[in-house]
Amino acid sequence: MAFQGPVGTLYYILSLPSSAAPAGADPESALVRDLTSTLQLTDKDDVGQFLVPHFKIGTLDQLVQQSEEVSKADGQFEAVVSRTVDVLKTIHEGNKDQIEAAKVVNDKPVENYLKSFQWNSAKYRIDKPIAELLDSLSKEIFALDADLKTLYTNYMLAKSNLASVERKQTGNLSTRSLQDVVKKEDFVLGSEYLETSLVAVPKASSKQFIKIYETLVPMIVPRSANIVAQDDDFILYSVTMFKKSIPEFLHKCRENKWMPREFKYSDGAIEDLKKEKDRAAEQERRLWGEVVRLARATYSDSFQAWVHLKSIRVFVESVLRYGLPPDFISILVKPPAAIATKAKQTLTTKYGYLGGNAFVKDKKGKIVQEDQNLQEYSTIVDTEYEAFVIYDLVVV
Repeated sequence: MAFQGPVGTLYYILSLPSSAAPAGADPESALVRDLTSTLQLTDKDDVGQFLVPHFKIGTLDQLVQQSEEVSKADGQFEAVVSRTVDVLKTIHEGNKDQIEAAKVVNDKPVENYLKSFQWNSAKYRIDKPIAELLDSLSKEIFALDADLKTLYTNYMLAKSNLASVERKQTGNLSTRSLQDVVKKEDFVLGSEYLETSLVAVPKASSKQFIKIYETLVPMIVPRSANIVAQDDDFILYSVTMFKKSIPEFLHKCRENKWMPREFKYSDGAIEDLKKEKDRAAEQERRLWGEVVRLARATYSDSFQAWVHLKSIRVFVESVLRYGLPPDFISILVKPPAAIATKAKQTLTTKYGYLGGNAFVKDKKGKIVQEDQNLQEYSTIVDTEYEAFVIYDLVVV
């Protein structure tokens, strides 16, 4: 099976110890230039700093626990963002221009937000413990997800209801709603004994119907069959008879494959039925607008929460990998889609030495993961363990 890359725009967020930067007065800029050259990127804007603040550090055990918690939350946050995009795709009926226009983060295009990312200290104070920041981010994004899910469900119900109402007003006379077809004068109203029934008769059977309908049951009013409406397939007849004959008449109609249309005329009911579509359409339009607004806001806020979580994850893993005091440089890389896998391999080749014994070279000089000492830790070491801190971020 051919390899399929991520569906969306892929970014790498990586962290390297400052010692990995080429010698120079400005290690951050030197590392950005070195990575641009190493990856042979023609657009220099595709590599830049990803500013990660220094958070409040607890014990080593706390960091290890937080590493696991942040890793789990990363997948959950990504799922929220993806579900929000799915809502945008549905609500805009797959219109790519409208979908992309809706994917704005903090009033910026997604790429601009990522490349200019700064920790929102006013909203998430960095003097708080990491566990508290994670809890705050999680509560925020899950509340956003729940609110959008509820509103989207209500919208889909309204959309389904409108489609049901519209179906009633389409189709042929054997199935469609009759509220805009019949008139008051088509019925005998207010009689103690007589009542009018409606029957949709296929056009091919109309002559047969007219010929025998008076004989189907006793007490049908002679020559009471009148054409109420007709379409390409059916003629809708009204027939007046004594009320007690109606059940048998309807049964005989079904035997002859004519379609009884059970309909009780009422001025109020007719008016209500005519208003039903207007109410359904108004509710669908109103909820559509509300979902559009909330989905846009949810995408912006949930994406920001996700990137803030990535920032925490980079910090925690960098401290665990490179030690204290924190001395690392975090970088955002946007590799061209065609060379995304190769770019990661190039980075692994260049910085594989940072993995220590976890990464050794084969006879051809290629970095391989084959340290037998890791086997006993196989249940706690990530199977996707890299020589340095690097995470994917896929913008769908």
